[in-house]
Amino acid sequence: MRSTVPAPTAAGFTDPELAADFVRRFHLERPGGLGHRPRLRQVMDEIDRTGTYEHTAEELAFGAKLAWRNAARCIGRLYWRSLVVRDLRHLSSADDVAEQCFEHLRLATNGGRIRPMVSVFAPDRPGRPAPRIVNQQLVRYAGYPAPGGGWTGDPAGVQLAARARDLGWKCGEEPFEVLPLLVQERAGAAPRWYEVPDDAALEVDLTHPEHGWFAELALRWYAVPAISDMTLEIGGVRYPTAPFNGWYMGTEIGARNLADADRYNLLAEVAGRLGLDTSSERTLWRDRALVELNVAVLHSFQEAGVTMADHHTESQRFLKHVAQEKRQGRPTPADWSWIVPPVSGGLTPVYHRYYDPVDPSLRPAFVAREPW
Repeated sequence: MRSTVPAPTAAGFTDPELAADFVRRFHLERPGGLGHRPRLRQVMDEIDRTGTYEHTAEELAFGAKLAWRNAARCIGRLYWRSLVVRDLRHLSSADDVAEQCFEHLRLATNGGRIRPMVSVFAPDRPGRPAPRIVNQQLVRYAGYPAPGGGWTGDPAGVQLAARARDLGWKCGEEPFEVLPLLVQERAGAAPRWYEVPDDAALEVDLTHPEHGWFAELALRWYAVPAISDMTLEIGGVRYPTAPFNGWYMGTEIGARNLADADRYNLLAEVAGRLGLDTSSERTLWRDRALVELNVAVLHSFQEAGVTMADHHTESQRFLKHVAQEKRQGRPTPADWSWIVPPVSGGLTPVYHRYYDPVDPSLRPAFVAREPW
């Protein structure tokens, strides 16, 4: 994978080949205008003079959408054209980043009708690396070691909660406590922390359509899964702060976040409430509890009026996307282990087929962000 660490000098900062490939792709898929050659000369001249170049607003929006289209682990790519791209490249201070991240959440939440959205902040430039968001997601729950062993909250949030406390954040050590947003303006500087406003983090209380006791578990989950620790790379230009979201597929919450042994690990609790025989794996108590947990998640989001897909419908939509891309003469790289749902995978149409191989060099893309 191409490094996202800025070069120390302007020379070689932005790869001209990546820039040229993107300019050609932009004009190939968006015909009209003067053609790609005049723009290509502008870009190459700017790279020669400054080490990098600036995308037009149209190029930025197009590149961000292609990054979603190229995301091999995402099953929801049918809607890549609908991505809302917020051009915030003029902003680079920690305060501005935090304020606009919270606005991103409000706009993406959209009263429950979730909008796919990306907010693109300042890019890395020669000698001027842009700020980074420390959090994996704009909204996530804290975790804490419990006195008697085990955990309170989400084990995936333990390290960030500890770091935030070291910076002065006052936590309540609750099972579903929203972590503050940590923004680091420059390498070596301590991050600044910002409490996520209540109106920016819509949460859904989880209930079950048939089992009233489920509400007694006091479970909930947030509405917008906004990834914030990846770099958006377009034509060789790197945007290290570009939080983006789609909407949840129910199994992400019901079969992973709430069920995984290294997360909330709730299957035994749910099985006990259901009165299942847990003395042997052959009773399939885990499977039965898992299904009911997913029923509760889908039911609760629907009752709350919050967009959520089920894994059967989303699998059908993904194959529609594959067919559309094939008609355009484009491959659809896909990571089978991520595309196939973690519940009833064999019952979904995405299970019984192969996909185009994943090309880690494919750009534009959302890529893993290396430490600076």
